[in-house]
Amino acid sequence: MKKLKRYQYERYAVLCKVTYQTDFDPQYLGFSRDNYVEIANRWGHICARVLWRDDHPEVLVVFRGSQTVHEWLINLLCLPKVKQFDDCYYHVHYGYDYLLEQLSNPISPEYLDDKSIFQQLYTIVNPLISLGKRITLTGHSSGGAMAILAADRLERQFPKSIKRVVTFGQPAPGFRNFQRQYLLHRRTYRICCGVDIVTFLPPFPGLFCHVGRMLWLHNERIYDNISPLKRFLLSFTSWLLSPFVSHYMHKYIRDKDFFDDL
Repeated sequence: MKKLKRYQYERYAVLCKVTYQTDFDPQYLGFSRDNYVEIANRWGHICARVLWRDDHPEVLVVFRGSQTVHEWLINLLCLPKVKQFDDCYYHVHYGYDYLLEQLSNPISPEYLDDKSIFQQLYTIVNPLISLGKRITLTGHSSGGAMAILAADRLERQFPKSIKRVVTFGQPAPGFRNFQRQYLLHRRTYRICCGVDIVTFLPPFPGLFCHVGRMLWLHNERIYDNISPLKRFLLSFTSWLLSPFVSHYMHKYIRDKDFFDDL
């Protein structure tokens, strides 16, 4: 497994942040509007963005996390959904699968009638993969879970088409049999930050499982593939000690940039 470099981390993190914005401008990020497609959910909210350059072999797919009350409620649907392919089947989180399989908003010319979010994505990346480009998927929160599920399906339909998957604050997307069948463990990076409770959800340890390589950013360190129990205990300890940790001098030094505005 290759290391995730700092500039790659920053690039995907910025993409995940700005994809929440309604005034998203691909040109601000160096992409032409001709090489940019939005995918909207059934309510007309943009939930995924696809960007690429003619002179670069990578296509970026960015999924937005939950914003509306309805989307947050869908996250609570912790039921198993069976997904079956030619050579296997597995169980995924019903809610995250629904977010990916819901009908897209049929507004022409960008959207097609009677197509799901995933089918829209398939229609966009299929010709790009035919040109030799490879797909990187990223997303925050439930958008990270959607990126995982979409990446696995694309890899089954287009072998070796996925370059990498990078998620931020992502809940577990499927059951243990999904973890065993997932094709992209060595190309998936799951970023967790501090005491992020969402990364421990759904709250059924041993039933819902994560995939790929976990990188936990905690107390100015990066922990690589730390066990969930150890991470929980360290997180809980940090929460208990947080009033005292704030007293350390390095915390004051790290916040020196605030004084630039005085």
